[in-house]
Amino acid sequence: MENKKNSSMRPVLALLFVALLIAMLAVHFSSKKPIKATDPLSLWTDSAPLKSNLTTFIDKTTTAGSADFIPVEDRVAVFDFDGTLFCETNPVYLDHRILYYRIAEDPEYKDKATSYEKETAKKIKDYMDTGVSDDNLPIDHGTCVASAFSGFTVDEFNSYVKDYIDIKEDNYTELKRSEMFYKPMVQVIDYLKDNDFTVYIVSGTDRLLARAFACDALDLPPRQVIGSDELLVATGQDDTDGLDYQYTTDDNVILGGKFLIKNLKMNKVSAIEREIGIKPVLAFGNSSGDYSMATFATSNNKYLSQAYMLCCDDLTRENGDIEKADKMYKKCTEAGWTPISMKDDFVTIYGDTVTYTKPIAQTK
Repeated sequence: MENKKNSSMRPVLALLFVALLIAMLAVHFSSKKPIKATDPLSLWTDSAPLKSNLTTFIDKTTTAGSADFIPVEDRVAVFDFDGTLFCETNPVYLDHRILYYRIAEDPEYKDKATSYEKETAKKIKDYMDTGVSDDNLPIDHGTCVASAFSGFTVDEFNSYVKDYIDIKEDNYTELKRSEMFYKPMVQVIDYLKDNDFTVYIVSGTDRLLARAFACDALDLPPRQVIGSDELLVATGQDDTDGLDYQYTTDDNVILGGKFLIKNLKMNKVSAIEREIGIKPVLAFGNSSGDYSMATFATSNNKYLSQAYMLCCDDLTRENGDIEKADKMYKKCTEAGWTPISMKDDFVTIYGDTVTYTKPIAQTK
């Protein structure tokens, strides 16, 4: 009888022994320093203010029970495009260069261009040659994008842009126009998405142009790319008002030839309210066109919020502008935003194999 009792206890004792062993191992390994996960911002120098500020922000806002916790549905980050995520000037904005090509060089269109379009192309060429932009060029550009591509379907326009950017870029080795994204900033977007932030591009670039550039490269759906707008109509609509026309099975959506709005400054705030409907908690920009967006995100926000501004101070790896960078540093100090130094904070800009072939001596 005693032997049977001892036998029945053996499985229980074995289980107790295994449980004790597991507990001892847990105590042992918990006392060790945890293995550091792969650095999600590895393309940023350790001294970069963004690296410490943003990681602290993410820890505070995504940790359940934290006083600064932000629900997933309110984790919205907005990014400007040119000069924030993508090469801004080589020597001018890429969307200006596309329009110049369409009006002045495209064999299928240059002979059809209107006098206004040709005058706008001349302004772009002057901008390329002198670095000085005409005050009216932003509106002229938007108006001429709408007119010069009038009648294109959205898919045709998208294909036209992708064909234009699928070639090697001048002044850089080993770089296509489609690859001119700042790799450290792409890393920031991936880091935010991994922490359940919804990322929007809010750009002054034409919305359809920005989508053609950004959606595939940044793995963003078109609905999360906001930009300047032009009229879209049905192929059979002609001059009929949209309230008087019904879309038919034979229709396609085409560019209607009319410029609607330039998405800069206060217009960015209006677009965010209209299309997102949630105040961002993070804003990223690089110019005065982004000041309103950054102020909107960081003032009177019910959640912890931050703004970051790129300063184009790298003259060796990129076509920088020290005067413009200094103005941005000053503005960041005044507004309480975090500046990003392309020279000091980026380990790389476009990748180790890419070299800028027109560098000038650093003056800062």
